[in-house]
Amino acid sequence: MASPVLSAGVIIIRRLADRQHYLLLRVYGYWDFPKGLTEKNEEPLAAALREVEEETTLINLCFRWGQDFRETPPYAMGKVARYYVAESDQGDVSLPINPELGHPEHDEFRWCTFEEARELVADRVKPILDWAHSLIEE
Repeated sequence: MASPVLSAGVIIIRRLADRQHYLLLRVYGYWDFPKGLTEKNEEPLAAALREVEEETTLINLCFRWGQDFRETPPYAMGKVARYYVAESDQGDVSLPINPELGHPEHDEFRWCTFEEARELVADRVKPILDWAHSLIEE
């Protein structure tokens, strides 16, 4: 069996009004965290950081909870998504135009409370969000 295609991303949190908020991106009707495919010989964390910058323009993330990660079960013809957790002190998200597509990869972004994020993300991502939330709340 072929090894799964690895997508890497970051669950980005930011404190707003004394509550943690999670950055979600929407494409079509689907909300998820910034992520994308790892390139050949690219470390997953490096891929995650590259994707965050390409999709949101956010840089200088703080991995205050370490570099632990969680992965989804395989989906979409064997793809697995790996997520790290980081904090951003920046809230200015931009959805730049992807030169290959000629338009942004995502239609909108939103900073959501845990409860709002849990309502929006797909079922396969909920356990990842729950893990991140428990890590942050410790």
